[in-house]
Amino acid sequence: MYPKLISIGSFYIPTYGVLVALGFLAGLAIALRLARRAGLPAEKVTNLAVYCAIGGIAGAKLFMFFFDAPYYWHHPGEIFTLQTLQAAGVFHGGFIVALLVAIFYMRRQKLPAWQTMDALAPGVAIGQAIGRLGCFAAGCCWGRACPAPWGVTFRSDFAAPVPLNTPLYPVQIYESVCDFAIFAFLYSRFKRSHRPGEIIGLYLILYSTIRFIIEFYRVHEQSLVGPFSLTQWIALALLVLGIGFLWFRRRVAPITGNVASAPERLVPSSPIPSRGR
Repeated sequence: MYPKLISIGSFYIPTYGVLVALGFLAGLAIALRLARRAGLPAEKVTNLAVYCAIGGIAGAKLFMFFFDAPYYWHHPGEIFTLQTLQAAGVFHGGFIVALLVAIFYMRRQKLPAWQTMDALAPGVAIGQAIGRLGCFAAGCCWGRACPAPWGVTFRSDFAAPVPLNTPLYPVQIYESVCDFAIFAFLYSRFKRSHRPGEIIGLYLILYSTIRFIIEFYRVHEQSLVGPFSLTQWIALALLVLGIGFLWFRRRVAPITGNVASAPERLVPSSPIPSRGR
């Protein structure tokens, strides 16, 4: 809807990039605030957030290439274009790679894994909420044709390949609103007594659920796999993972305050190898 924040001649600052950067900074600020509340070292948490961001960007791109493999196979030159560079990629791919990076880093730095992930989860939610506003501004991640009066119409050629002059479901706004609500709930829940690992488990359950539903109103550039898109299958897998986290932690971990206790590893004995969608 407003892809260029500032435009002077051929130079412009993309609204999407600015909002994604703001989302990262907001998420980092929240993570540091909660990390201090939990008694975690701020410097290590900051480094973890940066490494996860880098891993997330790389993972999102890799999954984008995987999901659109037939296209890039026939158009390999598109991999190195500015449009591909600016595309955010597949969020779930970025999240999975970022999670693996986080596990590896937490083990190396001896950070308490469950408490650290709990401190990061609300920041991830608010970062997503702001980032999806960037998607709306850029016109990526668009919805299906919308017969309802609240459908949004993109008219800027800069927003292509989104269909122009056609009312579409504002799925980016749907997800942004849900992400803000998830952030508010997780932030409030973190400040109350909870089991270590409960916050990240709730994040996976809530976000995967809303993402699975919203995908029914999204345009999918890939073919379906059975009744669902690839993104929906990944969302279901992360939903099961979140339920598993809650079930496991409720069996083995007592309810504590929001100050981290003795360092706890995600797996105590065995080593662990470690346009947006």
